[in-house]
Formats: sequence, structure tokens, C-alpha cells
Amino acid sequence: MKRDGQCLRVLTVNIHKGYSVFNKRFVLHELREAVRAVESDVVFLQEVRGASEAGAEQQQAAQYEFLADSIWSDHAYGRNAAAPRDSYGNAVLSHYPIVHSHNHRLSVPRIVPQRGLLHCLVNRGSMPPLHLMCVHLGLLESDRQDQLGVLCEVVAREVPPGEPLIVAGDFNDWRLKSDARLRDIGLVEVFHQAFGRHARSFPAAWPLLRLDRIYVRDVRGVTPLPMPRHPWARLSDHAPLAAEVLLGDAP
Repeated sequence: MKRDGQCLRVLTVNIHKGYSVFNKRFVLHELREAVRAVESDVVFLQEVRGASEAGAEQQQAAQYEFLADSIWSDHAYGRNAAAPRDSYGNAVLSHYPIVHSHNHRLSVPRIVPQRGLLHCLVNRGSMPPLHLMCVHLGLLESDRQDQLGVLCEVVAREVPPGEPLIVAGDFNDWRLKSDARLRDIGLVEVFHQAFGRHARSFPAAWPLLRLDRIYVRDVRGVTPLPMPRHPWARLSDHAPLAAEVLLGDAP
């Protein structure tokens, strides 16, 4: 697949810590093959386990490193929750250099599980930098509205107008309220723009709820990509979303 930094294939999926629906099977190896098959330039991952800390009963390597392997040269991780035997968060895998990353906490301490927004800045050479934000929002509407407010503040503060932005992840937005907030900062959802409705993504085996999203701003065009039901239906509780995003040329 030719990569020129202008047309990017992006994929987002909540990997459920590497387990299938109802935690019946550990499927990380199968998941890696499925992610590779999409041939994405950028991958947004939610519910990704990080490496266990020294002294943990069972040492575990970071799942995002295992998934990136030798395919994606750069990756970033934002830890949202940690325990002696477990930590997880969001991750971004990229074929292009990630020159800076920062994880923004979206939840106040009283909210469990914790939620976060991983902001990555990607270098495309002579072209404008690309901003990537991997998001996982909460289950309660009031919490989501607060978290969307933080997202809007981060975009306004850290993403200059004219620099392309892709925001993707698990929005848990079954009430379809996110668009109204994000439209105010110029974000447009890929599937809603193309089809007039968001993609169904949960549960993966028989998707009914429209929880996952890919939003863009300051891009030249977007094309949603169809994803097969199998093998994804047995790899997580969320179905993946994918799209091709046409970015701007050099100034």
C-alpha cells in the first residue's frame, strides 16, 4: 500500500483488554492478525493493557507493543487506570513519526473506571502536522457531557486552525448527543456525514448501538470503509470502524 502522508487509512477499535465477549477467550494473537489485515496507517485502540509494573505477580508485556510489532514503527500509550495486576488505557499506532503525545484525564477521581484522551502529534515532513486524539468516554450521560467539554477545551487550546485533526474511539454515545457539542469546534463524524447516521458497533456479534466514532476537522475528504463481520465479531465486544481520510497538501 502506497503511503504519501496525504491519504490515510484509519482504524478504531475497543479491544476489551484482548478478550472476546464475556471474557470467554484471550484473543490478542487473533486480534493482531485482524488489525494487520486492514492495512491502516493509523490505529486507535481503547481498553489496551499496558505493561505490568515491576513486582506484579505475573509480568505482562504491553498489549499495544505486541499489536504494533514490526508493522507500526511508532506508538503512544495513555494509561487511564492502574492496579497491582492490571493497567489499561488508550493507544495509537502509526506508520508516521509521533513527535509528541500527552494523555489528558477526562474523569474526576470519583468516577470509576477512569477515562482519558490521548493526543498525538504526527510529523508528515513538509506537510502540516497531523493531530490524533484517541478517546474513551464514560457510561453516564452527565459524565460524557463533562468529558466532551474537556475534549473541546483541549482541541481549542492545542490544535491550531488549518492543521488536520482526527478524533476516534469509544464514545459510549448511545443517546447520540456528542455531535451537537463537537460540531461547535468544527468536528464532523465520518459515517454520519456519508450516510446520515452513525455506524452500529455494539455488540460486535450483532451491532445495535452506535457507540464508536471517527471525527475529522480540516481535511479534504473522508470515505467510510466497510468492515467484515468476521473475524471481528468474536474478537471483542465492539466492532471496529475504518475510514480513508484525505489530508491537505503542503502549504
